[in-house]
Amino acid sequence: MPLKGKSLLIKIKEYIGIMIGIAMYVLGWNIFLVPNNLIGGGVTGIASIVQYATGGAVKIGSTYFTLNAILLVLAFFILGKSFGGKTVFAIVLASVGLNIGQTLIPADIIQKLAIENGKLMSTLMGAILVGISMGITFSQGGSTGGTDIIALIVNKYRNVSPGRMILWMDTFIILSSLLVPSYTQAGELVPFTEKITTVVYGFIYVVVVSTVLDLYLSGSRQSVQLFILSKKYAEIADTISAEMHRGVTVLDGKGWYTKETTEVLMVITRKTDLNILLKYVKSIDPDAFLSVSSVTGVYGKGFDIIKSGRKK
Repeated sequence: MPLKGKSLLIKIKEYIGIMIGIAMYVLGWNIFLVPNNLIGGGVTGIASIVQYATGGAVKIGSTYFTLNAILLVLAFFILGKSFGGKTVFAIVLASVGLNIGQTLIPADIIQKLAIENGKLMSTLMGAILVGISMGITFSQGGSTGGTDIIALIVNKYRNVSPGRMILWMDTFIILSSLLVPSYTQAGELVPFTEKITTVVYGFIYVVVVSTVLDLYLSGSRQSVQLFILSKKYAEIADTISAEMHRGVTVLDGKGWYTKETTEVLMVITRKTDLNILLKYVKSIDPDAFLSVSSVTGVYGKGFDIIKSGRKK
């Protein structure tokens, strides 16, 4: 397959990953949280409060899309057009899914998985789904929007994890639900005492989401270091630079047994990209010799940035 075709497959893989993440996000809310009148943080949490306050007249997806349209302007200017493009794709999918999912998911499935298991278990299951979905979407270069965007903007300039930043904002949003009336899907007003309990469930939700998100991201951001020995080192180096946009260092080496000089390629990349890189190398030189090892703390262009807290 031509290298351009492989590059296209990588892009397709990223968008498929975002679709999977958004599907999990929508299922977490529509199956476990909304039927139990549970709340969460972020723009989706605000949208859920609006839906409960209006008795379902204003759906979650509508408020979700409107608020995110405003925040996306910030993403385009600060996080880049690539991020913004994938995030628009994710937000449109989530907005549609959050609205139509409430009518498409069979009531008996919601009854068995969510209602019969109680609010606590629904909170935990919904939070785990949402946390994983956000991690998948983040790792593919997109976002579920809302406070995720704010968290990533802050993370760009400060050493604050996205999960912790989201936790702080979500706390404020959940507490604000006490000031707004809430109605069940049957049209009954939720008593204030029950709303206090819902707030507690909301706190459990955001703690689980932020924990799962950070665990997922810490795993997906692991890096590896490769040493590649091949007579076709120049072609391999050009391919890695052009197709994967990774830096390649050429080292002068000498085989002690053969007493022959050779060039050694050193590459550092994300662990999630390792299989793609190995396929590139194999397609160019099946006889190439490779050494792969895990590394910790990779800083620089294309990896993590040492943040001083001061704007340049």
